[in-house]
Amino acid sequence: MKDLALYLVPSLGLLGLLVMFIKSAWVSRQDAGDAKMQELAGYIADGAMAFLKAEWKVLSVFVLFAAVLLAYSGTIHEVNGKEIHSSWIISIAFIIGAVFSATAGYIGMKVATKANVRTTQAARTSLKQALKVSFTGGTVMGLGVAGLAVLGLGGLFILFLCIFADLGPNTVKTAIEVLTGFSLGAESIALFARVGGGIYTKAADVGADLVGKVEAGIPEDDVRNPATIADNVGDNVGDVAGMGADLFGSYVATILATMVLGQEITVVDNFGGLSPILLPMVICGLGIVFSIIGTWFVTIKDDKSNVQTALNLGNWSSIAITGIASYFIVMFMLPEHLNLRGYEFTNINVFYAIVVGLVVGTLMSIVTEYYTAMGKGPVNSIIQQSATGHATNIIGGLSVGMKSTVIPILVLAAGIMASYHFAGLYGVAIAAAGMMATTAMQLAIDAFGPIADNAGGIAEMSQLPPEVRERTDNLDAVGNTTAATGKGFAIASAALTSLALFAAFVGIAGISAIDIYKAPVLAGLFVGGMIPFIFSALCIQAVGKAAMDMVQEVRRQFREIPGIMEYKAKPEYEKCVAISTKASIREMMLPGAIALITPVVVGFIFGPEVLGGLLAGVTVSGVLMGIFQSNAGGAWDNAKKSFEQGVLINGEMFYKKSEPHKASVTGDTVGDPFKDTSGPSMNILIKLMSIVSLVIAPYIAVVSTEGTVSGAEAPKAWIASESIDSLQGTYVIDQYHSFVGFGVKHLLSTANGTLSVDSGFVSLTGDLKTSGITILANAKSINTQNAMRDEHLRKPDFFAADSLPQIKFVSTSIEKSTGKFAYTAVGQLTMRGVTKDVRVPFNYAGKMASPNPQMPGDVHVFEGEFEINRVDFNIGESNPVVGDNVKVNFSVEAMKK
Repeated sequence: MKDLALYLVPSLGLLGLLVMFIKSAWVSRQDAGDAKMQELAGYIADGAMAFLKAEWKVLSVFVLFAAVLLAYSGTIHEVNGKEIHSSWIISIAFIIGAVFSATAGYIGMKVATKANVRTTQAARTSLKQALKVSFTGGTVMGLGVAGLAVLGLGGLFILFLCIFADLGPNTVKTAIEVLTGFSLGAESIALFARVGGGIYTKAADVGADLVGKVEAGIPEDDVRNPATIADNVGDNVGDVAGMGADLFGSYVATILATMVLGQEITVVDNFGGLSPILLPMVICGLGIVFSIIGTWFVTIKDDKSNVQTALNLGNWSSIAITGIASYFIVMFMLPEHLNLRGYEFTNINVFYAIVVGLVVGTLMSIVTEYYTAMGKGPVNSIIQQSATGHATNIIGGLSVGMKSTVIPILVLAAGIMASYHFAGLYGVAIAAAGMMATTAMQLAIDAFGPIADNAGGIAEMSQLPPEVRERTDNLDAVGNTTAATGKGFAIASAALTSLALFAAFVGIAGISAIDIYKAPVLAGLFVGGMIPFIFSALCIQAVGKAAMDMVQEVRRQFREIPGIMEYKAKPEYEKCVAISTKASIREMMLPGAIALITPVVVGFIFGPEVLGGLLAGVTVSGVLMGIFQSNAGGAWDNAKKSFEQGVLINGEMFYKKSEPHKASVTGDTVGDPFKDTSGPSMNILIKLMSIVSLVIAPYIAVVSTEGTVSGAEAPKAWIASESIDSLQGTYVIDQYHSFVGFGVKHLLSTANGTLSVDSGFVSLTGDLKTSGITILANAKSINTQNAMRDEHLRKPDFFAADSLPQIKFVSTSIEKSTGKFAYTAVGQLTMRGVTKDVRVPFNYAGKMASPNPQMPGDVHVFEGEFEINRVDFNIGESNPVVGDNVKVNFSVEAMKK
């Protein structure tokens, strides 16, 4: 059964790619129109490819450099006495993730540059045919992204399980750790593709609008405007290739985060204990099939039909089918009872969490549509404020964007609380996976928008009959709304995904909580909240600088090339394309570096808890900034477009070229970098910083006496002891799932830390008087989450870790006790060469089946705590102010020899 589920996942990815190729071939067979239309489409396609080649040339250097660093990190197998479950193969996974992400964007861009002119030609026939061509082009994009993601994750997971099969109980852990490289590669490319594409498209768009529409008074997509080709190229590299890489990264990160949390759940099932790990991949794989079914519902009867209704029908149907199917998938794969980090839940609760994710995604789309769609209250309010000038239009758009954060944040908060209530942290992660299951459909609807926009541009530049432009404008107006709802969906998925990644990071980093009462953590929180602002500022500034260059170039051509305005001379389109290309490549580097380097610097210098505070600040601030900017920009855009049909302000009708329309053009120009550059980049920023943190987590991990050890649960409260009377034999301690914790007074505070367990055993003879516990730890492995403190504690005046590293407890008998602990191990503790008699109270926590099929048997857990006087062992000098006592606790897992 395990093999069936494993191989089903990449098979579903291949199915999605097969359908993608079929639909791509269908688009290619459609009529591309007359020679002039094909010439204009050729300019757009060539410009898009020129940008991608220039971008890939720069990113290939980054990918190779990052791969070398990851390969080196994979050779480090121990840090501070803790084993690192990684391999140099993580660099290969990183490269594959980067290549797949770039390929996903390329597939969408390639078909979009084919579908745009074919949509224009189809619009000469009917709106129905134009919708069919444009939406099929979007479907190719959606299936390409989802198919590559599922194929990459599923295929690599199978491969890594085979490569690391000889690692025994660490096979799955190592496979997933190496798989994080795939997600890191995907998100890295997504960030640069989104930021670079966004700078490209908005530099061209703003430049074209300011000189063409505002100064020269010519239509938006007039063939005489030198920047219009660059503008149409930008639609493809930003809204298609960039969005494709964006959701590819979200898709992969969501599944991976759920897998990381799933590996912490110990279950007995028909899938070799892997069902919590396999579940998100299976759901998202089958989501491809459900998305394909949903595309069948996207059709209209005639030119009077509502295109938005058709798209909604396809979207809702795919979501509904996914929700129904998830019930049967969950109930079939998962056992009835599960536990993650002490949180008990059932398989039906996992299904409820998936439903929560689907509902959150749906509500986010509905709310975003309300705030950005033409004819709705928010857009109408901006239209009304355009009557009094440019400033009030800007004020109106900003207020709409800010207000639009309220309901989405409340929906997200409710979704997080509900999914956690049902299934703990695994519920939050699987809710995000449920939301992302219909990514193929969501992206098909989203990519439809820029294809329709390009189709309208080609119709305008080709001077086709008015009815053709009316049909393409119909599609374009709907496309603006679907693009905005797509961004709302993306930011919602990023929020849930980041929380799931955060939970996974906490487990691997060995911390159980982020205490903002600590000054360094609070400082990290503030710095994290600031990062989305400086990131947005750099993106918007880049658009402004590039737009200034574009404006100067368009003005130059209008001035120096006679006959452009009379259609007697052809503008130099390629020079405007070159300006956007160079600017986007140059300006995308610094924002990308901030996202990649900041977590590494903070994590290695200040530790995982401060890094956790940073991630919390980035996530909250980034989600708010993303929603605000995307919705404000979308509302400004549709407010401007409303004037093309005519709007009623104070009883008077206003159309294009009126004063209120000019004010709306200003608002749209301001909103362009909001909605297509900095806003959509926020979701990649928060995910990428979380992924980077997850990758470095094993190298900065600590072992907390109140948290987790490399993902293994540590006791938060002592449980009632079970009897050990029936146990007999030698039980060997598993050093990787055991720890000794301590709290020692250091300076004026208590330093809580841990020691790694080197070896040990529990010997039960059937007679407590001759039974005992032996635990050997190493003082060199002291870890208190503070490198300077660790170094001091290891010095000769404290633990003398270099000269006397071994810490040994040997018990020769066990006594029954009463109260908090049921038993007491009587023996001797040796530290710094000093041996003293000690009594160690402990409980037997019980047994569970081994999660590793290669090591069958029962795992037995023993937990205890005691207190010693450090001065008795020559650890430091007596200090009546801070005290001499050291609190020690331990939790060990053991299997019968």
